[in-house]
Amino acid sequence: MKKTLLLLLTWAWTLTVSAQFNIDRLMMIGRSALYYEDYVLSIQYFNQAIAAKPYLYEPWYFRGIAKFYLDDVAGAEADCTKAIERNPYVVSLYELRGLTRIRQDKFLDAVADYTQALRHAPDNQSLWHNRVLCRIQAKDYQKALAELDTINRRWSKYAGAYAMRAEVYMALKDTTAAIEALDKSLELDAYDGSVWAQRASVSLSRSEWKEAEGFLDKAIHLKPKHPGYYINRALARVNLSKLRGAMADYDTALDLDSANFIGHYNRGLLRAQVGDDNRAITDFDFVLRMEPDNYLAIYNRALLLDKTGDVRGAIRDYTKVIERFPNFWTGLENRAKCYRRLGMVKQAEQDEFKVYKAQLYKHLYGVQPRMTKEQRKRSDDEDMEKYNQIVVADEEETEHEYKNEYRGKVQNRKVEMDFLPMYEMAFAQHHSEVKTYIPFDRKVDAFNAAHRHLRPLYVVCSHTGPDERQSKAYFDYIDSLSARLAHVGNEEMAVLLFQRAVAYSVTQNLEEAVSDLGACLQNDSTNVLVLWQRAVCNQRLAVFNQSQGKDSQWLFAHALSDLSTAIMQDPQNAYLLYDRGNMYASRKDYGRAIEDYTRAIIIDQHLAEAYYNRGMARLELGRTQEGIADLSKAGELGLYQAYSVIKRHRK
Repeated sequence: MKKTLLLLLTWAWTLTVSAQFNIDRLMMIGRSALYYEDYVLSIQYFNQAIAAKPYLYEPWYFRGIAKFYLDDVAGAEADCTKAIERNPYVVSLYELRGLTRIRQDKFLDAVADYTQALRHAPDNQSLWHNRVLCRIQAKDYQKALAELDTINRRWSKYAGAYAMRAEVYMALKDTTAAIEALDKSLELDAYDGSVWAQRASVSLSRSEWKEAEGFLDKAIHLKPKHPGYYINRALARVNLSKLRGAMADYDTALDLDSANFIGHYNRGLLRAQVGDDNRAITDFDFVLRMEPDNYLAIYNRALLLDKTGDVRGAIRDYTKVIERFPNFWTGLENRAKCYRRLGMVKQAEQDEFKVYKAQLYKHLYGVQPRMTKEQRKRSDDEDMEKYNQIVVADEEETEHEYKNEYRGKVQNRKVEMDFLPMYEMAFAQHHSEVKTYIPFDRKVDAFNAAHRHLRPLYVVCSHTGPDERQSKAYFDYIDSLSARLAHVGNEEMAVLLFQRAVAYSVTQNLEEAVSDLGACLQNDSTNVLVLWQRAVCNQRLAVFNQSQGKDSQWLFAHALSDLSTAIMQDPQNAYLLYDRGNMYASRKDYGRAIEDYTRAIIIDQHLAEAYYNRGMARLELGRTQEGIADLSKAGELGLYQAYSVIKRHRK
């Protein structure tokens, strides 16, 4: 009995340890997929962890993060709630749920989350910051001011608190206090473009056009990709009679945001004023596609069509306006003129008689003036006399920057990973409408030809995470390969292990991929394809482990060793040289990286990624002219993102 009981206890303990190990593995793979932005795939792993152990909070939490990245904020909120039910003492759970609620305009609920988080982390400045912004959005200005007092006492040099205080004062119509707060914020931090934009908004509201232009110059210098800043500066420039500069600002704003209503409307007015009538019509066409019943835009287009000779088009637009505003005498007068030009005397006389009757009671309306420097709110579209006034937003909204470690981490990683990724093997080709280059390797082609019963392999550089349907197909394929491995000999086993390793790497199960590839190399230690794929997997594992604060030098060393061995076996493989260049670049050994990229380019002069990364390496070494030349070549070969890098460095 004792022996039986001991065996049962040992068996139960083994199962428990195994189950815990499996959950840990699922969590690690899911987090790796999350790190590499394979959000749909990561959700599949967290789903499995939740199904196995629904009482753990971490799978719910990380699945919530993945949903947050996919903009499923309602789903992310629900997952955070589940995680909080399981562990109500983790600050990051309330922080993430607060962000999901902000995205759904549930500001009071977000306040409750930040309040709960602050009980556990009262010195977390980001939580205080976000709670104040939620108070402002909920129009609870007095509590916002009280909390800002607390922030100022705790962090007297925190510029963001003064910027938020200014927003509260603007909402309370106290512009003097708002200016003082903004000036203090800029004194503490003169490199925040949004604060300069806030300061400009105050000047615009006071018609201080010159000051507003200067403040917006600084805002644009610091944040050149914000279309609203150009729209506002154009408004200031129109009022300063700097029409050419205003036109340039509208052009830039619409380059950044092609669907900007105010940009198109105001540029249309400006083009009409300078005589660029046909392009003004194009702008009003765009406005009317967005808002077909915008009568001020219809009337402006009618005037332009009238002027450019499209009389029937002008009549159509005048008629639509007159049907909505039957006492708009100027519109009737203009339509009558159009009717006369077409010889439609009866219709012209009817319009003229209506205008004549109006003259008995009112003074005759004169010719409409050109565009004025006055402005109207966007929602003020019922007064046809304002057709030629510049449009401004109904309410100037301050751009709120919530403290967000989740988005921040992803963005920071992208900044650090300026170099394009490594070439590797996968089961699907990456197609690009711009880049026509199709990677080809003779060894991969020979492998596919020899094993037509298996999935074909492709050489790819741009990793695209599988969707839910594709993920299931890959998991099923892994299961089928695992079942076949039990019934084959050593040679066939190596082939199947290699296929399964590629499937594992596509599904971010990098440790299992490395394990299978190691088993393949026991059969043939010089297999170039296996060495190549193992190097890529080890490099990706190293980057992920490094992001978790773990020492990854040995993984980098293994990856570099595998690539060097593979290059010795296949010295004319440009992709291997390119990948080893990436390894050197990741260790900031840019000299060796440039050597390998150069060798890759000599072998394959159409390898755009090698030009791009060599350009980046040369820029890192201060060899700007050579770097820009390489980036230019990469752009010529279809990597259009190279041009944005060139633009940034030339500036």
